[in-house]
This record gives sequence, C-alpha cells and structure tokens, in this order.
Amino acid sequence: MSRKGWLLFAALGIIWGVPYLFIKIAVGGLTPASVVFWRCAIAALILLPIAIARGQLRALLPHWKALLAFTGAEIAVPWFLLTSAEQRLSSSLAGLLIAGVPLVAALLGWATGGERLGPRRILGLGVGLAGVTALVGLDLSADDAWALVQMAIVVVGYAVGPFILNRQLKGVPGLAVMAVSLTLSALIYAPAGIMQHPATMPGADVIIAVVVLAVLCTAVALTVFNALIAEVGPVRGPVITYVNPAVAVLLGVIVLSEPFTAGIGIGFALVLAGSVLATQRAADKKTPARDPAAGAEAEPVASRK
Repeated sequence: MSRKGWLLFAALGIIWGVPYLFIKIAVGGLTPASVVFWRCAIAALILLPIAIARGQLRALLPHWKALLAFTGAEIAVPWFLLTSAEQRLSSSLAGLLIAGVPLVAALLGWATGGERLGPRRILGLGVGLAGVTALVGLDLSADDAWALVQMAIVVVGYAVGPFILNRQLKGVPGLAVMAVSLTLSALIYAPAGIMQHPATMPGADVIIAVVVLAVLCTAVALTVFNALIAEVGPVRGPVITYVNPAVAVLLGVIVLSEPFTAGIGIGFALVLAGSVLATQRAADKKTPARDPAAGAEAEPVASRK
C-alpha cells in the first residue's frame, strides 16, 4: 500500500471510530430523533449541492426502489436505533457490537449464493459469535435487552445496506446515493426531530457532537472513503472495519471514563479475530475478489457509523 493509502486508511480508521463517542454525548441533550435529523440534514446540505453540481441525481431515477431500500437499511433505521441504544449502552460496547457486521455480511453472502463458506470462514463465524456472547453475557443485564435488540437490528442493517448498494445500485454515483439517502432520512425525521427539540439551547458539547457527527463522521468520512477505494481498491479498503472498534473503545475509556471490562477485552479479541477469519477469501479459490461496484462483493463498507 502506498504512503497516501496508509494515510487515508489511518484517517478513516479514526474518523469512523469516533461516532459512538459523539453519539453518546449528543443523546445527553437531544432525543435520538433530533440527533439523527440534524446529523442527516447538515451532511445532506454539504453533499447534495455537490451531487447536483456534478449532474449525478438523474442517474438515480431508474433505481428509486433500491435507493429507498438502501436508505432504510443503511441510514434511516440503524442510525436511529444506534442512537437510541446508546442511551443505555456505553459507546465502547456499542462500537464493539457493530464489529459483528462482517460476520452477518459473510452469512448474507453465503445465503444469497454469492460466496461459499470454507472451514476457515465457518471457524471465524463461530469465534465471532463467541465474542458477541462474551460481550452480552459479561457486560449486559436483563434491563439492557431492548438496547441489545436495537443493536442487533443495526448490525443486520449495516450488513444488508452494502448488498443493496453493490447489487442493485451498481454503476450509480456513490456520492449521489449517499446525498439523496441523507436527504430522505432528514425529511423522515424532521417532524419528530424538530418537535422533540428542547426548548432551551443544548449545551456546547452537544452542539459540537452533532456537528462532528454530520461534518466529520458523515460528509468528510465518505469523501475520504471514496479516495481510499480509489487508492487501494475495493478489496483492501473495507478492512477499515477492523480498526474502528479499537478506536471506539479507546475513546470511550479515555474521554468518557467508561470501564474497560472483561467482557470488552475478551469480546473485542474474539469478534476481531472472527471477523478477519470470516471475511477471508484466500482459501476460496473459485470465488476471486471482484469489484463491489460489479455487485460481487458484499463488504461491510458502511458499518462505520
């Protein structure tokens, strides 16, 4: 990998590892609907004019059904549920549970006939499941059951989104897809987000958190990710998924003084190892790595939020 590729990789690893921290801060002063509305609205105001200026929106018209499905699976539903779940869960734990996305993506790839599961990948799924079990068994109580259900839906959504993108929106400008998806999500949450907005101005920390989520973790992150894919290719780029949980845990422990529990330590090691094994393709000689734009790979390229 080139020096530029490593720089982009490091930058994105940090950028997509920090949303969990800022979501946790944001829900301290805003409802989940308000957080999602402002995050989507601000990011859309940045990206939509660019997509319009490039004349990319017309290409979306024939794919409007897939676009709606992608919006729901990748942004509208998971962003709300993730934000809601972090009202109960620590940012560290949320970040680690999201690390299960590659495991679900591997299963989806097998279930849809796009990939086969060799012994190494099956082992990875088992190891990853053991990691999630460790997280749930050691760090969650019965009172957290609904938050766990929400996170499970988020993980599935983050795995399904790329399938829709890679298989039904292939050849469509990615910037336009994200710009319109963000705009639609902002419109969906506008009524509740505005009505639930507090009567008094939230604290500076909450405002900063929302702006960072929208500008850095959404608009800038997507730009950096596109540059990374152009530099290192579609196979190496999504490996960034394995870096984000470590950043989320580190920030949660240092900035928010969240405890580094046995569940987090054991779960992180197992989920990370399982994800790496479950997404390995070296042993699958009959299934060469191909460009996701061609609809062959279902990497968790959007599991970073």
